[in-house]
Amino acid sequence: MNRSSALALSVLLVLPGCAHRSSFSGGAGTTGKIAVATTISTLNSFVQGVGGEHVIVKNIVPIGASPETFSPAPQDVATVADANVVVENGAGLESWLDRLLHDAGPSGLRVVVCADGLPIKNNNPHLWMDPVLAKRYVLKIRDALVAVDPAHGDDYRRNAASYIALLDELTAQIRRQIATIPPSQRYMIVFHNAWQYYNDRFGITTLGFVERNPGQEPNPQQIAELIDLAKRHHVRGVFSEPEYSSKLLYSIAQGAGIKVVENLYDDSVGTDPRVANYIAMLTYDTSVIVQTLR
Repeated sequence: MNRSSALALSVLLVLPGCAHRSSFSGGAGTTGKIAVATTISTLNSFVQGVGGEHVIVKNIVPIGASPETFSPAPQDVATVADANVVVENGAGLESWLDRLLHDAGPSGLRVVVCADGLPIKNNNPHLWMDPVLAKRYVLKIRDALVAVDPAHGDDYRRNAASYIALLDELTAQIRRQIATIPPSQRYMIVFHNAWQYYNDRFGITTLGFVERNPGQEPNPQQIAELIDLAKRHHVRGVFSEPEYSSKLLYSIAQGAGIKVVENLYDDSVGTDPRVANYIAMLTYDTSVIVQTLR
């Protein structure tokens, strides 16, 4: 099997199936598996990739919802209370989590803050969008699972090494695809600034973003500035995610004479198998970006 085939196969093997469970349902206690709660669905792939058969994973923020405007429900308190490990992004993404942890009041809970110690730019929490930084997430999850379940430590180390190899191949694959875009066309305007780390890694310039703060719509002057930027740099599209309203995007696109792309994924994976885990998501996103900008 060549490397590209191996990467494609991994997309099928690391689907976060447990992300859709409504609760741990006592599974961890009856099977001896480690109960892991993740804050966002993009983290599930890392936990599944490292934990394999030894973990049960439950996601807190539903697929398709924004972690930046999320409000926990009572069942989320129960999820955290039943967990052995909580995996969060950190860097200010989950402002609601401290209260949730307090309300759950679990004893012996291990919390993994994936972004701690990583180079955070402009208070932007979306570090996982750079697959090179995502390797650091995998290592932190590995260390937490080894600490909680040392009996299966060799499995966690081996799984983490295999997943990191997949991330290395993903990085190389994205570089090859982005290289097909002429440098003069490597510009994006996005709905919210989830793409800084991806774009910095792969040589795309983020000219601007529509939503500067979660839930804060731009004023007419800001929209006019985005239209002007798009015209001056001959931007080919304005990009958003399915969970956000596209109304403002169409105002910008109409004024600049460019297309709207509504189907990128970052805060959340999707229910479509093409974007059902981290590797699949970035593979899909890259194909959409390349098709739009090239």
